[in-house]
Amino acid sequence: MPKSAIDQEALIEMFSTATAKQGKQLQDAVYRTTLGALQGRELTLKNIRGVLQSVTQAASAGAAQNPALGAMDGQALLDKAVAGMDAALLQAVEANRVALQQFVDQGVGLQEKQLKKAVDDLEKFEDLLIDAVKKATEGAGAQLASQWAPVLDKLQAGGTQSGSQAAATAEQLLEQMQGAMRDSRAAGLKAAQALAQSYSALVSGVLIGMSDALREAPAAKTPRKK
Repeated sequence: MPKSAIDQEALIEMFSTATAKQGKQLQDAVYRTTLGALQGRELTLKNIRGVLQSVTQAASAGAAQNPALGAMDGQALLDKAVAGMDAALLQAVEANRVALQQFVDQGVGLQEKQLKKAVDDLEKFEDLLIDAVKKATEGAGAQLASQWAPVLDKLQAGGTQSGSQAAATAEQLLEQMQGAMRDSRAAGLKAAQALAQSYSALVSGVLIGMSDALREAPAAKTPRKK
């Protein structure tokens, strides 16, 4: 699957010229950029980590170049950037749920290591976002680090929407899989095992096919290259 490039320069420019009143606009732009990048890749942890780090680096670099932002305004815009990434991860969680449900419906249980790994990976999405923000904080200068720090503290203390949804989804699917094992529901297991071998590609296909994904956020212009 060809990767969808992240236009970091466009994001940097947006953050470098943004005002405090443009927080929602930036959030929507980050959401669309992150989701578009995720849709252009297999949804492996490695690829998700790369997308989140690229977006946080661009947001950080842009905010550092914005002379009009005070400490509180800068923090607010960085918080909006994280909210945009979190919203995109919510779509990725839903794509995983849809894909995993296909296996559960065919009677696949936790004895299938590919499926157990998929459920375990789902619960790591939140950690990937927190790690990306942590790296941005550590790599920033003193002034920008002071703006990232409260955002990171908020994430570590309260978690993310995508993390909460991932945990709930994993718990529900685990219960269903365990029930399938107890009931010996093995119909279609051979086909399910074949699908499990390319699970991340399947999830990517589901994410691309979620036609309402881009309509869930208010209309905003996607960053474009000059």
